[in-house]
Amino acid sequence: MSMIIHFANMVFKPIINLGAAPMMMIVLTLIALCFKVKFSKALEGGIKLAIALTAIGSVIGVLTTQFQDALNAFVKSTGINLSVTDVGWAPLATITWGSPYTLYFLLVMVVVNIIMLVLNKTNTLDVDIFDIWHLAFVGLFCIFCGANLFVATLLVIFIGVLKIINSDLMHPTFADLLGTTAEENPMTTTHMNYMMNPVIMVFNKIFDVLFPWVDKYDFDAATLNKKIGFWGSKFAIGIYLGVFIGLLSHQTPKAIFTLAFTAAFCLELFSLIGSWFIAAVEPLSQGITNFANGKLKGRRLNVGLDWPFIAGRAEVWAAANVLAPIMLLEALVLPGNKILPLGGIIAMGVTPALLVVTRGKIIRMIIIGAVELPLFLWAGTLTAPFVTKTAKAVGAFPTGVAKSTLISHSTMEGPIEKMLAYLVGNASQGEIKFILYAALALVVYLLIFIWYAFQMKKRNKEYAEKAKENA
Repeated sequence: MSMIIHFANMVFKPIINLGAAPMMMIVLTLIALCFKVKFSKALEGGIKLAIALTAIGSVIGVLTTQFQDALNAFVKSTGINLSVTDVGWAPLATITWGSPYTLYFLLVMVVVNIIMLVLNKTNTLDVDIFDIWHLAFVGLFCIFCGANLFVATLLVIFIGVLKIINSDLMHPTFADLLGTTAEENPMTTTHMNYMMNPVIMVFNKIFDVLFPWVDKYDFDAATLNKKIGFWGSKFAIGIYLGVFIGLLSHQTPKAIFTLAFTAAFCLELFSLIGSWFIAAVEPLSQGITNFANGKLKGRRLNVGLDWPFIAGRAEVWAAANVLAPIMLLEALVLPGNKILPLGGIIAMGVTPALLVVTRGKIIRMIIIGAVELPLFLWAGTLTAPFVTKTAKAVGAFPTGVAKSTLISHSTMEGPIEKMLAYLVGNASQGEIKFILYAALALVVYLLIFIWYAFQMKKRNKEYAEKAKENA
């Protein structure tokens, strides 16, 4: 296995040295060509990805540079030491893709997906190539915490198999949320944020048993978003954040306005630039789909896409808008948290899973989301040393951030998986305490997933019966 990594370093090191954006342009273009995507389309996707990476890095640089002095003053004036800078998801993707191990983990999961398809253990073809970085991050963090590549690979495969199974389990729910049937709509996702589903399902069942009356007060999210209007937008949330930090850090009125308007345009651009990443991988996704259809003729497959195909549901944004100030308040008082939500304050790593499990019950989404947010903040704090060290190693540390500053992401998908990586990595060092903790955590993780799968299969049976009645 070390020979594989050595070979990957030998081949990819010159490309990596070009920097994250040129590297990803070359990698994406070459992979698309392997799946017989037209050269112009393959290159177009690669260039779009490079532009998106460059843009998001520039926005992060503006945001962190503008807020750095205010945050230092904030720490002094409040005594709250939130010393980890939240750079959002895109820089972490760049950092993760800067490691040759990520390409190795991508190869591993492509093989796993193919094996599961051949053995008829899944009907999902995962074409969301870019977002493999979430799972690769788990493997890399496991290695950082002390595991060897073999152990990290086993952990990646374990979680990856569950992710693919989960995509099959969610498929009928996605179809229902989109107003279609499972037979009509092949879209599903293997995105890491949906691995929060089992935990959310536990809380959802508690609502079913103890608080079913809450649903009587539920409301239409689209109407809420319309009523809130600008005051619930990303612009407005950025302004609230800038004013809040400015006041607590005793900035001048001029500085407060600058912070507010800077945060407002940065949060809006985060969302806009995020859509560029999706557009960049579309040619590759189509190429993989065409390849699979040619090789697996006659078999109906689900297509594992990135999560935003469900982003049209108003509940996703309504819950995110309400959870943003809740997360900020939680970050200030949460024991063990060192990260102040900035780049990740629009909690898109949280709300899609809430939508699927609750099926759009907005009050449940907000309450359960508030309960689970500490997991994301703790995971962001836990992984900060790894993120910072890796960013510097691959030349992807954000400009404008002091070199002594730790960086991370406040709502990075897969917080539980990051904690598993920490336990497994430390257990690999032979310490009995961590071996016991890791074994217990893995067993509980698997058991909760099995229970969740049973609940989803019951739900899917109801969908199937309903479809028969309407046929």
